[in-house]
Amino acid sequence: MTKIDLIKKLLPGLLPLFVFIVADEVWGTEVGLIVAVAFGIIQLGYTWIREKRFDKFVLFDVGLIVILGIVSILLENDIFFKLKPALIGFMLVALLGISAFSPNNIMLLMSKRYMQGIEINDEQVKQFNRSLRIMFFLFLAHTLLVVYSAFYMSKEAWAFISGGLFYILFGVYFVYEFARNRIKANRYRNEEWLPVVDDDGNVKGKMPRSLCHKGRGNLHPVVHMHVINSKKMIYLQKRSMKKSVHPGKWDTAVGGHVGLNDTIEKGLQREAREELGLTDFKVRFVEKYKWETDVESELVFMFVTIYNGQINYNREEIEDGKYWTIKQVRNNLGKDIFTPNFEYEFEILEEKIL
Repeated sequence: MTKIDLIKKLLPGLLPLFVFIVADEVWGTEVGLIVAVAFGIIQLGYTWIREKRFDKFVLFDVGLIVILGIVSILLENDIFFKLKPALIGFMLVALLGISAFSPNNIMLLMSKRYMQGIEINDEQVKQFNRSLRIMFFLFLAHTLLVVYSAFYMSKEAWAFISGGLFYILFGVYFVYEFARNRIKANRYRNEEWLPVVDDDGNVKGKMPRSLCHKGRGNLHPVVHMHVINSKKMIYLQKRSMKKSVHPGKWDTAVGGHVGLNDTIEKGLQREAREELGLTDFKVRFVEKYKWETDVESELVFMFVTIYNGQINYNREEIEDGKYWTIKQVRNNLGKDIFTPNFEYEFEILEEKIL
């Protein structure tokens, strides 16, 4: 459930309270109670006719108005009624607190049920939890202020704090979030965006490249292609010293991200052309596997091609390139010469190809 969804669900349930506040000022507590209950019943009927369901939050709100209203009338003390918004507030604070600061994220479970069929990646969960923590402290501050106003402030001040101030606070918060998200969107506007996929390779979203490389969880597809000649020698590229990951190590001949609007085949053709100048070659699919490091999570589509033509590696991206014999590769495994990713794939090549 998003922040907007939460407010949309809270707003109808709180309307009977605001109706009571207005009616109480005009006609008194008894009439205000009748008007608020009548308004709540109309709300329940409207929801049933339109959506074929009872709004439990409205039903709870009306019931609480009746109970606290009767107590206030019988005891001739409206403090019990004034504390009603605080009771709701403390329940919400407890719900948000458990979700934001414990392993039992009830709000996240509710949101997943509410948004069935929509995947939530780790970055979105992180942002969701951040919002929960902010909302927890906002709810807590507002609830404590409602309690204080019920005992020590005028009825008008209490009415404003328990009603209008709630929406002013969250209005300011949502404006802040909107501005923050727009600034973030502008920051990533000119950056390469990559598809985010599930374990089977189905696209479920998109994300800027820099965020994909901020840790585990944002699984994105990449292609690797091993180039082997008829003498069973394997071509490797030496990674540029400018690379942030494994600079200067020997790696798979072709490797790169699949673009947002690319197919796996299109991405492989592009990377082979850009890195080695290959345009006419046939590939064999070898394996698909998940590769996770502290930097990123990749879904690797591994291919191999038998190629004896000219190779012209891109000197702007690659430090060096050459063919290795299988014996040379085996003798240098585990010596920090190759990337861990290549060493993992070399075992697959030996088993299935070489």
